[in-house]
Amino acid sequence: MAKRDYYEILGVDKNASQSDIKSSYRKLALKYHPDKNKDDKEAEEKFKGASEAYEVLSDEEKRKKYDQYGHAGLEGAFGSGGFTWDNFTHANDFSDVFGDIGSIFETFFGEGRGGFGFGGQQRQRMVNRGGDLKISLSLSLEEIVKGVTKRLKVNIKQTCDACNGTGSADGKVTTCQQCGGSGRVKQVRQSFFGQMSTITTCPACNGTGQSIRNKCTRCNGESRISSVKTIKVEIPAGVSDGQYLNLRGQGHAGKQGGPAGDILVYIKEKRNDLFDRDGQDLICTFPITVSDAVLGNILEVPTLKGHAKMKIPYGTQSGKVFRLRGQGLPHLNSTRKGDLYVKIIVVIPNKLSSEEKELYRKIAPFDKKRDLKPGKSFFNKIKDYFV
Repeated sequence: MAKRDYYEILGVDKNASQSDIKSSYRKLALKYHPDKNKDDKEAEEKFKGASEAYEVLSDEEKRKKYDQYGHAGLEGAFGSGGFTWDNFTHANDFSDVFGDIGSIFETFFGEGRGGFGFGGQQRQRMVNRGGDLKISLSLSLEEIVKGVTKRLKVNIKQTCDACNGTGSADGKVTTCQQCGGSGRVKQVRQSFFGQMSTITTCPACNGTGQSIRNKCTRCNGESRISSVKTIKVEIPAGVSDGQYLNLRGQGHAGKQGGPAGDILVYIKEKRNDLFDRDGQDLICTFPITVSDAVLGNILEVPTLKGHAKMKIPYGTQSGKVFRLRGQGLPHLNSTRKGDLYVKIIVVIPNKLSSEEKELYRKIAPFDKKRDLKPGKSFFNKIKDYFV
């Protein structure tokens, strides 16, 4: 059975902003959440479908792959069984998605629903999750055309080797008395709608669910230390300026055994002296002589891989653009390649020898026989438009 379009599921345009996508998901999630639609399998499926669509479209990397290749571009992204709630990465930021009612909505997931929601242990791990690390990587066009492996040194928080990430000098960690180890506490407040319960991070343990009496002297009970780490980054051919690679689980270590964050490697493309880039196509301005333009010739033009022969037919005008197929950049995760567009500029000599001047004088009478007519000026074109 063919899967529905994610944009269609959320009811947004393909050019929708992240705020539009978030707003649409918020409305659908509140409408179809199973706790508001008891024993309604259809509503539960719609809620899951909207969450899957939001998971893809809220992630720039996944969204670009989906826009380019459709569902085929996401093969393996959710595992062999397809999307499950373990793939939903927004479990710990409902307040960002749902605004003021985020903590209330979050309680729907906190009690455990037989595998449907996010149980206390998983929530605690998400609270202890390490932060993401963002770095920029500058690449030349020559590196982009073939792909490259880079080794980068980064300053990062890693698990303390003195206490093995427990934060305790003697290895003894007790359960937080205030939250009972859940890392969350319930607060009841009176509102316009009556009594409302909200779930918030435990202030006593900062959401870790653990209490440490004898702190590790090396990490001061933080369970992590600052260090320098060398990472290996595989850059595929065809990346573009502004895209990023997500190195999952290689970011800052989590507190008290929580999962590590990610490293986001943002691509910055270095300026090239010969080529301008338009998507996967390249544009090059190539000067030729008057004789080459008049008589034609076979010339070698620059490419990212060296040079390629290109035929200049006789009578070529300055500004003429030729296309060399397949001489551009490769498409990301594809064998297809862009093209190279070569714009011809006829160079008029400004210094001539006496012999050259004499030769031009000889052909000048032939030029005068040609029927040369001036084109309309810009202002005349504007005048014709309004008449």
